[in-house]
Amino acid sequence: MDQDALITHFVGASALILVAAHAAGWLARRLRQPSIIGQLAAGIALGPSLLGGVAPDAYSALFPAALGPALTGLAQLALVVFLFGVGYELDLRMLGDRARTAVTVALASFAVPMAVGSGCALLFREQLHDLGMPRDLPPAAVVFAGVALSITAVPVLTAIVRENGLSRSVPGVVAVSAAGVLDVIGWTVLAGAMIDRGGGAQGLGWPWRVALAAGFVAVMGVAARPVLRRLLWRTRLEPSLRLALLLGFALASAWVTHSLGLHVIFGALLAGVVAPREEGGTLDPDLLRPLHDVGSLLLPFFFVISGQSVTLAGLGTTGWVALLVVTVLAVTTKVGAGTVAARLGGLDRHDARTVGVLLSARGLTELIALDAGRQAGLLSGPLYTVLVFMALTTTLLTQPLLRLTDRPAARDHTAALPVPRRQPDGTTATPAGDKG
Repeated sequence: MDQDALITHFVGASALILVAAHAAGWLARRLRQPSIIGQLAAGIALGPSLLGGVAPDAYSALFPAALGPALTGLAQLALVVFLFGVGYELDLRMLGDRARTAVTVALASFAVPMAVGSGCALLFREQLHDLGMPRDLPPAAVVFAGVALSITAVPVLTAIVRENGLSRSVPGVVAVSAAGVLDVIGWTVLAGAMIDRGGGAQGLGWPWRVALAAGFVAVMGVAARPVLRRLLWRTRLEPSLRLALLLGFALASAWVTHSLGLHVIFGALLAGVVAPREEGGTLDPDLLRPLHDVGSLLLPFFFVISGQSVTLAGLGTTGWVALLVVTVLAVTTKVGAGTVAARLGGLDRHDARTVGVLLSARGLTELIALDAGRQAGLLSGPLYTVLVFMALTTTLLTQPLLRLTDRPAARDHTAALPVPRRQPDGTTATPAGDKG
């Protein structure tokens, strides 16, 4: 295919991807589901399982093999922008007075699914072999199986909490805070599992990669933030230049982590975490708004690339049984561990169940981790398909399960953060009845 034809195909395919994915996302929101549900469904529909099976000639014409690198590049750019924003918004200071409860819930919600997932990978090696995995599972694949069950999607969780009016409730605050801690734990463990599986750092063994990665994290934490703060605050750059500088910083960080044998997602997250905030620790709205806009615009390319690797025809009976078992385990371990830990942290029965249900939403974060595992060779094609549908199903179930846990006047009963009232002298006071 010559260059002009390739460009024409790319423009046409991009138009189809953007329109189909955003239309499906809009439809999902109308059905009171996260938009990523619709966008992922559109990505799968445009893949080999549906479009390729129903109209193989149209699929080949729309997505020729030569188009793969361009679409993959856009998908990787979308991930860098999105995860840079996730890292920038991550703020564990929000734990506040409920820090102990949130940390307890986070640890339990990670450790229990992690143990169950890794244990099942070891127990059911033969069944996993039927899904294309080697009989002698490498340790990294066992750890990854546990991480796949442990993940909670902070952006999806935050949206669900906001849309259900739980932002200022006890379960809402605890769940979002715990999810932030879960993010830190999950990405750290995932990075450790993958550091020996990447394609970068040719000729270096994993001890050298670990040492270089630790050194890079230290440099980013100690030197990058003050340098960026000086550049951004003292030079008073225009918002567009600040955005360009920080995105360039995120892309460079992603390139470094990829070169060390890790995925680009780790560098993007790290760049977001060390990016300086405004004075007082507030987020820069001139940075957040375009980050969200660019990320939401480009993410459909990631969903399409993810959908290209979903192969329903290759699942067979073992695959469908595995999907059922994995989904049940994913929901019960998350909801159960989160509920019990929240109860031990002092929440009542209803609030504890709400926390457990909220933490079972996996969404986009799970898909990003699965894509990284697939690229690192930790997942076979059929197992990747199983886990993608598990992520889709658990996210779909979150809203119905949340409605089942609802009760009359729940919002009033669970008020977590008192609303200050302004006094005649201009000061603010917290009403005596508003207690966390």
